[in-house]
Amino acid sequence: MLRLFLSVCFAMMGTGTAYALEANKAQDDPYLWLEDVGAERSLGWVRERNAIARAQLEAWPDFASTRNRLREILDSQDRIPQVVRRGAFLYNFWQDGLRPRGIWRRASMAEFSKAQPAWEVLLDLDALAKQEQENWVWGGSTCLGGPEDRCLIKLSRGGADAKVTREFDLASKAFVVDGFNLPEAKSSVEWIDRDNVYVGTDFGPGSMTSSGYPRVIKRWRRGEALAAAKTVFEGLSTDVSAWVSVDRTPGFAQTLIGRSPDFWTTEVSLLTDGEGGERGKLRPVVKPADAQLSFWYDQVLLTLRSDWVQGGQTWPAGSLIVANAGLRSVGAAQALDLTQLQFSALFTPSPSRSLRGYATTRSRVLISVLDHVAGRLDELKLAADGTWSRRPVDAPFPGALSVNALHDSLIEDDPLAEQYLLSYADFLTPDSLFQAQTGSNQRQLLKSRPAFFNANGMRAEQHFATSKDGTKVPYFVVWPKGGVANGANPTLLYGYGGFRQSLQPWYSAAYGNAWVGRGGVLVIANIRGGGEYGPSWHQAAIKSKKQNSYDDFVAVAEDLVARRITSPQQLGIAGGSNGGLLVGAVMVQRPDLFGAVVCQVPLLDMKRYHKLLAGASWMAEYGDPDKPEDWSFISKFSPYQNVRRDRHQPPVLFTTSTRDDRVHPGHARKMAARMIEQGHEVVYYENIEGGHGGAANNAQRADMQTLEFAFLWQQLTRPKATP
Repeated sequence: MLRLFLSVCFAMMGTGTAYALEANKAQDDPYLWLEDVGAERSLGWVRERNAIARAQLEAWPDFASTRNRLREILDSQDRIPQVVRRGAFLYNFWQDGLRPRGIWRRASMAEFSKAQPAWEVLLDLDALAKQEQENWVWGGSTCLGGPEDRCLIKLSRGGADAKVTREFDLASKAFVVDGFNLPEAKSSVEWIDRDNVYVGTDFGPGSMTSSGYPRVIKRWRRGEALAAAKTVFEGLSTDVSAWVSVDRTPGFAQTLIGRSPDFWTTEVSLLTDGEGGERGKLRPVVKPADAQLSFWYDQVLLTLRSDWVQGGQTWPAGSLIVANAGLRSVGAAQALDLTQLQFSALFTPSPSRSLRGYATTRSRVLISVLDHVAGRLDELKLAADGTWSRRPVDAPFPGALSVNALHDSLIEDDPLAEQYLLSYADFLTPDSLFQAQTGSNQRQLLKSRPAFFNANGMRAEQHFATSKDGTKVPYFVVWPKGGVANGANPTLLYGYGGFRQSLQPWYSAAYGNAWVGRGGVLVIANIRGGGEYGPSWHQAAIKSKKQNSYDDFVAVAEDLVARRITSPQQLGIAGGSNGGLLVGAVMVQRPDLFGAVVCQVPLLDMKRYHKLLAGASWMAEYGDPDKPEDWSFISKFSPYQNVRRDRHQPPVLFTTSTRDDRVHPGHARKMAARMIEQGHEVVYYENIEGGHGGAANNAQRADMQTLEFAFLWQQLTRPKATP
């Protein structure tokens, strides 16, 4: 990155000026060189820190046995396969000890229902990686659907977001040599039909946004050179991205194309795809900028992030509303002004209930609801007179529910049109997967995950802490067997608090074995910035209000101490990505409150985050540090600018990945280097593969998890200092 910067400066400004600018930057940030991800100097520093980290953490007596156990769990054949339905098959990507890179496979619904399904293997990533001598990591698939047998497969080198795209023939189980194949980039591709796709990729200079995503969408015909593909839409360089979505439902087909000016808003148009003069015309959809839009046959569904006044009716933020859009035939897309439609509410929020999401069968909308962070499910049906009826589904409570509709709209008389998969889990109950039918509470148990730890005597509770401004903040506590509030429990507090992501109960075999099963207390904080109570909960902790996330997290920590669940010396905190920023910020603001910090793939230098990789796409969440009015509040919570030599900091473990091309590894590198230089206790580990997930296969995942548990046990159980 520095070499690129220098070359541009030399060309535009002259050698002397370039050196002066770089010297000024280096004086302000002496660790800027660590942002040069692949430079030998940077990697040499990484290798040195990795060696020190391993020597310290592998000294934990239980390191090898814990890593082996976690690897055994991750590779277990008894895990529930996560599937997606396309046509006659359910598709699944699977990794285990025999296939560390994984296999892509499929089975019929009848076969999947068996205790031991006979899967049809479509692609073996381990064999492909060996054949091509590449460290391929699965990046997903997009299939044409219906009777067609073509898919677009994405493959990542080492787990990065940038991926290679290749067309795959399901019949021959082979890649199409002269098909729709793209080199490595952050691409998006959507099928139009067997011989045409829409593609957004790196077409050359000026074709990507400042966030690193496609700005230009083209229509690409089979057999045509990519350079000859016709441009159908261009966003702005300052956008997050341009995108396209194709719905091929017979009788209701339409194409949405648009741009995302920031992370939370979109401008959308209908793209006509008929013949003659109508092809390629854009007809705007008039909607609230921050509302999420989707179609379901002739219905349009809107998820609202802000209050919307429409036709004398005020729809509150967090609502899901629906109206008849009148789009009934291929090529007959019309300009769509949502302000003129008659909407009905499928869901409106309450102080305790928020919308988690929804899925659609042929005739129902299945709505997932969070009720004080626990899952509930409602089923709604449209009557012939245009009214909607609601039926609460009798489902397990109070854990997490997940719904996967099985209906494929490309199949006429689909036998699975009214069926869906329902999964349930909580902190102490392993996942179960049911096949359910709309209109009924009856369901068939398809799969159940075995208990990977002994939960007898363990218990889970929900409490509420009071934040600095009086807001009640929920959190979960998972107690080990025999755990009592004596102020002496090693406790791990985990949080995220951003991008409207909710932390629901989940069954974690890793925490069950390596933490709670060993006597530790696990705490999950549902702080503002997340989506636990809808858009208002999220918007209460963005930009100038971001400090609310950190105040909430501190309030939970203080409540744990006040309840004598733990003490500051035995309280560890952990978070990744935005959660890494969270624990980095509170570590610097309240170092007296924590005994250890695990900071994973974090954002930490908030002065430069928007200049690194995808960082510019998050300015709607954090603000723009180049604007003085925004830097005035960002500067107060940016860990890299606030850590001090003269203030004791709790021991911290930073983890990241060299191949993370979403959150730049320079954040963790620079923070670690600065804290080491200041004399703080720092452990740093960087995995070469893994992307933003930090690991590319189960062996790496088990190893990374064990490094973190080792650090926590070493720090939170060491003798207390004498006053």
